[in-house]
Amino acid sequence: MKALFYGTVLQFRLDIRSKSMLITCYLVPLVFFLFMGGIFTSVDPTAAKTLISSMTVFTITMSALMGLPPALAEIYGTDVKKVYKANGAPIWFGVVTQFISSFIHTFIVCLIIFAISPPVFKAELPVNLLWYFLSLTALLAVTLAIGCIFGLMIKQQAKLTMAAMIIFLPSIMLSGIMFPTEMLPEFMQYIAYAFPATIAFKAMTNFEVWQIPVLLGIFVLLCGVVFVLLKFKVKR
Repeated sequence: MKALFYGTVLQFRLDIRSKSMLITCYLVPLVFFLFMGGIFTSVDPTAAKTLISSMTVFTITMSALMGLPPALAEIYGTDVKKVYKANGAPIWFGVVTQFISSFIHTFIVCLIIFAISPPVFKAELPVNLLWYFLSLTALLAVTLAIGCIFGLMIKQQAKLTMAAMIIFLPSIMLSGIMFPTEMLPEFMQYIAYAFPATIAFKAMTNFEVWQIPVLLGIFVLLCGVVFVLLKFKVKR
């Protein structure tokens, strides 16, 4: 446990110095929030009711899919993983420390958005704060797990970015954070539920009982995929 704690703290500090993590986890989400927050509330004053939730979903999706995979690809796609073996660290060490570090960084940005949205844009706080933070945590865990899978499967940066965009763009466009999902064709409304961002956004705004258990179930399945990929890395 001490080694895991030390490794996580070290990874957290390394991520703070990483330009890629700074851009994808902090700069882009916060700039998007400040820019689009003003537009959303000016064009549609009712957007203030869901502004915090919509910007939270964007931040998590951006950070987890665009920031985490390159960091893991750098570890498991290069000789860095040999350093783990040489020092007796388990193969999963890099995934876990990077996951926890990314989780903390992204959660910090979500808290910043939560804190400054009401005074800056007069956004309304979620009605059920407990359910909101549970939804946030579940979505963050699921999306980071997807990012881990991409980072373990794909080594090349260009291909990694393209693969992440396949999930990132539909998650943003179909989840309801840009415009109500009711405006989509009926078949696309069903497709939207294939993306965790849609389920989480509905959970943050509608508070239905089934949503968080579904997200947690998806997380467990994704963890199984990550475990299989790590076993493959061991054999290689």
